[in-house]
Amino acid sequence: MQVCNVCSEQTPKYRCPACKIRYCSLGCYKKHKALFSSLFAESWSVDDLLHEDDIIDKVPLQRLQLLGQSKELRDLLCNPHLRQLLRSIDSADSKGDAMKAAMQEPLFVEFSDQCLKIVENEEKSLTYNEDGYL
Repeated sequence: MQVCNVCSEQTPKYRCPACKIRYCSLGCYKKHKALFSSLFAESWSVDDLLHEDDIIDKVPLQRLQLLGQSKELRDLLCNPHLRQLLRSIDSADSKGDAMKAAMQEPLFVEFSDQCLKIVENEEKSLTYNEDGYL
């Protein structure tokens, strides 16, 4: 018997049109949609998250947005355990420690590797200006 991919309690009756996870109610759909939207929101920019002085490599926003178009990432995000890991990292006081702990989870490593694969593979096919941006 299948259970809802959001609450893991009820029998799912519906399927998300974007990522195909199964959910049981409008409440679970709203929770899923909020998480999905926050992961791929366009309202943030790289500069909101990182300061140039703090980083060596900077991924242009256009390449980061490719993550939101990845079927492979959407499929991975259907896993409730991965979503819980991401929520715990997001809400942690010490994000670095939370990331180190998450990197011990094979599922999170697979997710991280897929993110890097998407960003790095696209690097070869994009054209940059003299500042290193599209």
